[in-house]
Amino acid sequence: MLSMNVPFVSFGPFEEKVKTELKDAFERVLQNSWYIDGKEDVSFEKKFSEYIGTRWCIGVGNGLDALMLALKSLGIGKGDEVIVPSNTFIATALAVSNVGATIVFVEPDIETYNINPELIEEKITERTKAIIPVHLYGLACEMDEIMKIANKYNLHVIEDCAQAHGAMYGNRKVGSFGIASCFSFYPGKNLGALGDAGAVVTEDKKIYEDIKSLRNYGSDRKYHHIYEGYNSRLDEMQAAFLSAKLPYLDEVNDDRKHIAARYLEGICNRELIMPRKTDKSDHVWHIFAIRSKRRDELKQWLSDNGIMTGIHYPTPIYLQDCYKHLGIKKGTFPIADELSNTELSLPMFFGMTEEQIDYVVERINSFK
Repeated sequence: MLSMNVPFVSFGPFEEKVKTELKDAFERVLQNSWYIDGKEDVSFEKKFSEYIGTRWCIGVGNGLDALMLALKSLGIGKGDEVIVPSNTFIATALAVSNVGATIVFVEPDIETYNINPELIEEKITERTKAIIPVHLYGLACEMDEIMKIANKYNLHVIEDCAQAHGAMYGNRKVGSFGIASCFSFYPGKNLGALGDAGAVVTEDKKIYEDIKSLRNYGSDRKYHHIYEGYNSRLDEMQAAFLSAKLPYLDEVNDDRKHIAARYLEGICNRELIMPRKTDKSDHVWHIFAIRSKRRDELKQWLSDNGIMTGIHYPTPIYLQDCYKHLGIKKGTFPIADELSNTELSLPMFFGMTEEQIDYVVERINSFK
């Protein structure tokens, strides 16, 4: 097979597909001369809440702010504990510490990489106020079990859906289970803006109204401030771009599922552990994560052959410098450590060609 270059991600094929819609969105906002808190934001919020299956959606500046504002709207802060997975992206933990609450890490299931429901109860104390399940890499968490635990202990569930736009658990989309659910529309997401953007969806009117105020300097009407708020609004241009892309999200996810199916069928290398999913959990493959004890050698081998890869994530949150003050010793979370040492993310993007997929499969199978 002839050598070729395969990027880890490419925005080109999808942007070419929706070029007309994106240009129309840009022109529409420009002609309206209204750039913050206008009808584009309202329109996207309505469309996205309908897509997820919730009553309300509030556009915000980014995914981290979405999580933080959800916690703030629930009154979670100093003295409270929030359960998060030990192997997520740091934004999940930052949202908790940024509101003054205590992060409580729970290990993932080594098979799915999602938070292990069987380990949650032992971490619950009288100070626990919420669980943040992360639908990591695009795979829906075991929401039935998580919701049972939350209901048993009267805890809030805040879904972190930053990597799982459109994923299903049973017959419901992720984001429709928690009292508040948070999305990032960072450009690399399955539904990405052309800059930073995020949203919170909810069925709770008070949460909706509180986050609308919190995102806008704590204001419920102009120059009247009921909270010590933030400046985290979804601007009109990004809202318009997201509205242009949203109708294609299911097609994007289907394309990613096709690539994943080709990988799962074609890759046959005993050095690797392939990703798995559960019966009720849909996977939209934001990341196609394999594992290998020889991860770094494999990464270099693929790079030498023109194939770019990623690592999600090379250092567990609890070992990051910013959390040294927590005093958690290395080795406390061995599954998070294992994933950080062995995970490798393969190329995955809309419009990836069959030839590119074949080449990745062939090169991985040739790794000895």
